[in-house]
Amino acid sequence: MTVSRRKLIEPQITPYYHIINRCVRRAYLCGEDPYSGKNYQHRRGWIVNKIKQLSEVFCIDVCAYAVMSNHYHLVLKIDTQQQQSLSPQEVISRWLQLFNGHPIAVDFVNNGNVGADKKQALSTLVAEWQSRLGSISWFMRCLNEEIARKANKEDDCTGAFWEGRFKSQALLDEQALLSCMMYVDLNPIRAGLTTSLQDSDFTSIQQRIAECNQTSIAKKSTLNSSSIKRSKIGLLPFVGAEHQAKQAGIQFDFVDYLELIDWTGRSIRDDKKGFIPATQPKLLQQMGVNAEAWLDNSNDFMEHYTHVSGKWSRMCSFQQHFGGRWCKGKVASQRLHPH
Repeated sequence: MTVSRRKLIEPQITPYYHIINRCVRRAYLCGEDPYSGKNYQHRRGWIVNKIKQLSEVFCIDVCAYAVMSNHYHLVLKIDTQQQQSLSPQEVISRWLQLFNGHPIAVDFVNNGNVGADKKQALSTLVAEWQSRLGSISWFMRCLNEEIARKANKEDDCTGAFWEGRFKSQALLDEQALLSCMMYVDLNPIRAGLTTSLQDSDFTSIQQRIAECNQTSIAKKSTLNSSSIKRSKIGLLPFVGAEHQAKQAGIQFDFVDYLELIDWTGRSIRDDKKGFIPATQPKLLQQMGVNAEAWLDNSNDFMEHYTHVSGKWSRMCSFQQHFGGRWCKGKVASQRLHPH
């Protein structure tokens, strides 16, 4: 049975969510279609560019992404603090980047004020738009509608482009977040499209590695940071433990994440099965996670969980919060959270 969107996304419980959207009939409408022989790879670039634009407008950060031939994955974080701190001018300015402005809002932007008879209407508009700027549903609506219109115009056709409304999974703790990010970043390798992270096109891990390399080159060449080419999407940064109090971000070092994803990717490749090194990556040791359980979660994350992932007790509380009685993933969760 379809679950109400309000029961799947609750930023007060967790700001992190895994989003999945598929093309209609899972056709290769964003890749090379083996049946028609047509190549739609350029549409993957459309999706990445639109995500970049929306992440700059909405109070939503992108932790990870992977755009495949017939579906895409996003790991998003709702920044409620930024959303609540927006001024009316900032709210209107952001919203007008996406939609034609309401006459009252346009009048306020042009003149800096509105008549007393319009102030209440303006206040209502600003409150509504401010709420939407922290909404994953509105983020996805803006993303999917534009891509569908462009693709249908290109194909000179009408009808649905996406399979249906997006699916979401709440990520309740750091194990769930890292495991999901790794599942997303390793999509091309798991699908057999490439064997290296650097060649995993249209993924956040490829972008992060490229940015890291550019930064290293710039430092060696004593270049000004402004000369470094900007990334396609402003990804939520990794911040080590020593910086946690200073800035918001993913609370791990990128070097440790890179070590873990490289180790995980090598372990799940078809030509590397059956061998798990005795020395585990630093992050696994810190979290006390069993290596086999980690690989199982990273390889079959979507099969283990439905709408929520995390420690089992928190998963149950999440479901009960909305009146639910059951959720999938008990065995996988207890393996990933042994203590």
